[in-house]
Amino acid sequence: MAGGKRRKNLLRKFYSFSCCKASFQEEHSQIGGPGFSRIVFANDPDCFEATNLYYPSNYVSTTKYALATFIPKALFEQFRRVANIYFLVTSCLSFTPLAPYTAFSAVLPLIIVIGVTMTKEAIEDFRRYRQDYEMNNRKIKVHVHQRDGTFEYTEWKNLRVGDVVKVEKDNFFPADLILLSSSYEDAICYVDTMNLDGETNLKLKQSLEVTSDLHNDSSFQHFEALIKCEDPNAHLFTFVGTLEYQSRQHPLSPQQLLLRDSKLRNTDYIYGVVIFTGHDTKVMQNATKPPSKRSKIERKMDKIISLLLSALVLISLIGSIFFAITTSNDIKDGKIKRWYLRPDDTSIYFDPKEDVIAAMFHLLTAMMLYGYFIPISLYVSIEMVKVLQVIFINQDREMYYEESDKPAHARTSNLNEELGQVDTILSDKTGTLTCNSMEFIKCSIAGTAYGQRVSQVEKTMTRRKDNVHQDNPVQAKPAIKGFNFEDGRIMNGNWLNEPRSDVIQKFFQLLAICHTVIPEVEEESGKISYQAESPDEAAFVIAAREIGFEFYKRTQTSISLHELDPVSRKTVESSYRLLNILEFSSSRKRMSVIVRNEEGELLLLSKGADSVMFERLGENGREFEDKTRAHTNNYADEGLRILILAYRKLDEAEYETFNRKFTEAKNSVSADREEKMDEAAEMIERELILLGATAVEDKLQDGVPECIDRLAEAGIKIWVLTGDKMETAINIGFACSLLRQGMKQILITLEAREIKQLEKKGDKESIANASRESVVHQIKEGNSQRNSSSEETFALIIDGKSLNYALEDNVKSMFLQLAVNCASVICCRSSPKQKALVTRLVKNGTRKVTLAIGDGANDVGMIQEADIGIGISGVEGMQAAMSSDIAIAQFRFLERLLLVHGHWCYRRISSMICYFFYKNITFGVTLFVYEAYASFSGTPAYNDWFMSLYNVFFTSLPVIALGVFDQDVSARFCLKYPLLYQEGVQNVLFSWTQIIGWMVNGICNAITIFFLCTIALQHQAFRKGGEVVDREILGATLYTCIVWVVNCQMALSVSYFTLFQHIFIWGGIALWYIFLLVYGAMTPKVSATAFMVFIEDLANAPSYWIVTLFVVISTLIPYITFTAVRVRFFPMYHERIQWIRFNDRAAESEYSCEVRQRSERLIMAGVSARLEAKISQIRSRVHHAVQTL
Repeated sequence: MAGGKRRKNLLRKFYSFSCCKASFQEEHSQIGGPGFSRIVFANDPDCFEATNLYYPSNYVSTTKYALATFIPKALFEQFRRVANIYFLVTSCLSFTPLAPYTAFSAVLPLIIVIGVTMTKEAIEDFRRYRQDYEMNNRKIKVHVHQRDGTFEYTEWKNLRVGDVVKVEKDNFFPADLILLSSSYEDAICYVDTMNLDGETNLKLKQSLEVTSDLHNDSSFQHFEALIKCEDPNAHLFTFVGTLEYQSRQHPLSPQQLLLRDSKLRNTDYIYGVVIFTGHDTKVMQNATKPPSKRSKIERKMDKIISLLLSALVLISLIGSIFFAITTSNDIKDGKIKRWYLRPDDTSIYFDPKEDVIAAMFHLLTAMMLYGYFIPISLYVSIEMVKVLQVIFINQDREMYYEESDKPAHARTSNLNEELGQVDTILSDKTGTLTCNSMEFIKCSIAGTAYGQRVSQVEKTMTRRKDNVHQDNPVQAKPAIKGFNFEDGRIMNGNWLNEPRSDVIQKFFQLLAICHTVIPEVEEESGKISYQAESPDEAAFVIAAREIGFEFYKRTQTSISLHELDPVSRKTVESSYRLLNILEFSSSRKRMSVIVRNEEGELLLLSKGADSVMFERLGENGREFEDKTRAHTNNYADEGLRILILAYRKLDEAEYETFNRKFTEAKNSVSADREEKMDEAAEMIERELILLGATAVEDKLQDGVPECIDRLAEAGIKIWVLTGDKMETAINIGFACSLLRQGMKQILITLEAREIKQLEKKGDKESIANASRESVVHQIKEGNSQRNSSSEETFALIIDGKSLNYALEDNVKSMFLQLAVNCASVICCRSSPKQKALVTRLVKNGTRKVTLAIGDGANDVGMIQEADIGIGISGVEGMQAAMSSDIAIAQFRFLERLLLVHGHWCYRRISSMICYFFYKNITFGVTLFVYEAYASFSGTPAYNDWFMSLYNVFFTSLPVIALGVFDQDVSARFCLKYPLLYQEGVQNVLFSWTQIIGWMVNGICNAITIFFLCTIALQHQAFRKGGEVVDREILGATLYTCIVWVVNCQMALSVSYFTLFQHIFIWGGIALWYIFLLVYGAMTPKVSATAFMVFIEDLANAPSYWIVTLFVVISTLIPYITFTAVRVRFFPMYHERIQWIRFNDRAAESEYSCEVRQRSERLIMAGVSARLEAKISQIRSRVHHAVQTL
């Protein structure tokens, strides 16, 4: 064995080929038909027949672009934006005589904008390529066909269908394989499927008996086989095929299928044949192509730009009409009105005889001139800001997980602002909410509660009750994994002194015997470890061991313990003959074993859910029922998973009758085999004697209950989509406070007796129709319950089978209506495709921002389908993180990511866009008013480079600083007042009211600036020599006032000043004067109308400085007044918090009450809701007691 530590695996006597063997049933008769046409030539992929099948390579790509498609696809992405299409058209027109500016000044900004954005896209996609490259170039041993019996290393990408590979311990499977043999004699292997289904418990796989003797490399020298199986599909848990070997056909089942991205554990090596490669593998069939995601704000921004373009066309049309009228009247009775345009000696542009054509040309000129209404630097500025925001997210130490040395990692910057607008979170369970770790924490035995530890939910409720705030609490790890129990009354052998020690003994004997756990013994140390099908079973066995009942050996027919003898008080060996295992199923909700002890007694040991166990107690077995029920209710309220333990003694005749019927059912190959086995079990699982109950904590990740509570307070809805059983999902719902006692559960399942009877008959059409009708009926009934009780809180829980029908086109709207009206939604037994479909339904149905979070490859579909995909970069597997938009190490970091960074990014981007439109409208309207003032001659008020650099240097840098550094409130207040997050969900800061308000402000400022400047300068001498202003001086003065006003407006809008804000705002103004000085000093061929305008004209004129000061103050006074009144009498959420922070701390409690009352919905999930429900119950009981007195 690897590492020289050979393990004694005691499995081969417990399992046999017969229990894993598939048989030719109806499903195998489909081989060769539609959907079942795949043929694999095992160990001979180079044969003529194989080369004609054209199966895809094993190369996998998750990139958005390919080298050949990057330029066309990236250009398509850029020119999906309406503004970029407009600027492309105007850039082309700038090369014609119609242009009011030089072509170079028009084309250069567009090239910069497109180039920067495409470079960013290339860098992000290159990162994905590097991750794909690492995976595709992993090494694997493959059989070399030219050199028989030799295995050599090759890259994953080189594998072909039919190759025989050798996978060694702790390595991932490179493709979908059929297991041929393993290092174990029985050809079994352990597989970790966490990357596929999120579960950490190891799965057992076993090859066909006919290939189990292929134990070494040389065995494959002459190996040849033909595999016929189903075509590539997305079903992870089903597989149908046949293996033709040595002239015989053998049926294949999921038991022999090893899926790509699962990992080989506790097995030195396996041999397998490749059947699906690359994008044909089941994990890739469940994945979708990386979507091109755009935020809702960006899509709305396109609408605003379209609106501005429409306004631009309208005012251009109006100006052209006036221009046509004026041009037609330029020469009248031999008199020339606009002599400076020389209409008597001009081209067609100003010819009064061709006024219509002149107007059409003017329309094109005007549309180019008024293009400054559209901020060309908006997109590139937003791209720059988002990249810088991502750097801050990645560098946030509060989201760094020291244990795995993993910080937050935003893999794309396109969706930063969407983080502040999330309405619904769709979360995986295992590995996302939980640590995949069960801990035995409490138990109730013989009516006595044991266990002094407290669960995470209890701790959280206590903190909330005592109003103690603690960020990201870290739980102390137990000394023994799976065992977090402490009670001196029964530990260290003290249970022998308890009044009911006989019941305690039976209780822990049951835990040590009633399971399917496999022990493994290290030869060198003698240490025993357990391989369990589920973490809770391992926790039970470990708990029994720590109390004094150590399970150490298992065979097919016996279970051996080291247990404490009550008489001698010494540890003795005891053996129990294992007769039958009645396995757990979601319908049975219990597991039982029948054993014979060393005294010859026949014992039935059973454990299961309280809903099925209490009803199976006999009259003489209910001694502790009332106390046990009370304890289990408390455990459930503490978020613990509960199982009831009971037993009974059997007489020989009763057992023989049961065993005969059970054996017949087990050996049956009919469709109702499971039903017959359940009927046999029902015969004997009755008249039980209650022993007690266990309470296991399905260990959540640190801070999950608090995180969910804070997100619920922020008004975010949380759905859990899991592949686990319904019972497991419900228990986790209680543990993380999505569910609580008193919350009405709407269960939608297909476990009705009528459905089961139809399944026996096997009529698929009848089953489908009846199932569909049942689901529709249950959904309608749920909606009826929800509508009839507005005060009660509901939780919706639906299983995978029902979900298939709930997602059908004519049902899904009804299902969504029910789901969005429930406080919590849990979808159980969900396949990856179902997770993606549910995410799509919520996203399209609610038209609000959805966020999906998961940790495994089974979550990739929903992560890519959601508006925002979050991947948990766990210890195992990075498939989800690689496919996500943002990767974090722990679920609790979602709180800070959304409530702090999400809120900041949303506010910054919203304010930034509004400000961009404001400053461009301010600038553009002055151009229009000047045009009107100059009879629409098509001459701009400003120099060409004044116009081109307005958005690049003089006004853009302050807005970038706003987008990167501004904070309306600190991170502490964002977390203290989670409801502040609703500003983003309700889109308060980027509503049409806000946008139009900023536009109106820009129009008013432009009109004020233009007319104050013209009135002040029109009829007076500008300098000492008596010179009046000309177009160049008026334009430069107007431009100066605009630069001052828009930058001062920015200063008034900033909530959190940093050094960068000061540098960019006041530096932008200073840069204008420096540019005017330097540019004006250049030769007239370069500077044109700006030649020496500042040095000779403006700087020496006192009226220039006086007018600038007067106009700036006059323009800003209305905004300052309006803002002061609004903040004082009609404040937004963040403005109230600012008021509390800086002015009136005593108002904090009043504000907290007010904003909670203004919440859109009640807080119905989370620890706060659980605590409030508990307090309400206590008040009700006190009130009832007072009324009774």
